[in-house]
Amino acid sequence: MIRFIMTIPFYLKQGGGSTIARIDVGRLIWYVIPPGIIISVFVIWEIMVGLFDVPVWLLPAPSDIIVEGKENYSLLWDHTYVTLKEVVFGFLVALAVSLVLAFCMVFSRVIERTVYPFVVGSQTVPIIAIAPLLLIWVGYGIAPKIIVVALISFFPIVVNTMDGFKSVDSDAINMMRTFGASRWQIFTKLQIPKSLPYLFTGMKIAIVVSVIGAVIGEWVGASEGLGYLMTRSIPQFQTDRVFAAMFILSCLGIMLFLSVIALRRVVVPWYESES
Repeated sequence: MIRFIMTIPFYLKQGGGSTIARIDVGRLIWYVIPPGIIISVFVIWEIMVGLFDVPVWLLPAPSDIIVEGKENYSLLWDHTYVTLKEVVFGFLVALAVSLVLAFCMVFSRVIERTVYPFVVGSQTVPIIAIAPLLLIWVGYGIAPKIIVVALISFFPIVVNTMDGFKSVDSDAINMMRTFGASRWQIFTKLQIPKSLPYLFTGMKIAIVVSVIGAVIGEWVGASEGLGYLMTRSIPQFQTDRVFAAMFILSCLGIMLFLSVIALRRVVVPWYESES
């Protein structure tokens, strides 16, 4: 009924006859309304800045940010490439460590009771306080930024993966045991497939916060990267450049988020069909 109401028929004259075409209003709203709202926000921003004559150093208009991006494309791209490397490498390190930790904890209750409090406790320490120490311990290169990204992004992967392992129905486990399945077979044939959607949920969260981790690492100590560019531009009142860097960071996070979703559709197609 709802589908029928959301579909409007109209008539098109074709060669003296008439053909009924249908406009799916729900699909039209899905593709038109969200972009329209986003564009409206930027249009209102542009109009208000011009109407109140706000100086560029205080709040640049979207057009000023676009101009800055065009004029300094090479500079912004060089720093974006550095930040992207830190995000990708740090995320991969976090993913590898998280899978190993989850694997060990699901196989041993002793390891889980020992390690899990440290996993939770690691998130109570402000990452901004750890980053300067990493400069002393590791050095001034890309390594401390990768560690910061890994520290800030591994937690959601571990927690969600563990929840996935534990979400398996106990009746299914008992049934496999009655058929003589070993602990490893139960893990590989039942628990891993069941935990994959949970894993990708954690990855979606982690890949977004990893961008924040890279910027924090660059704020503390760096000579390149978008976070470094922002800290260098603020004292010079280059607010349009700061906004351009923030816009790139937002696009970077969205792009990486969509990449994880695309990967999930390839790895877990059955979950997508059920959803």
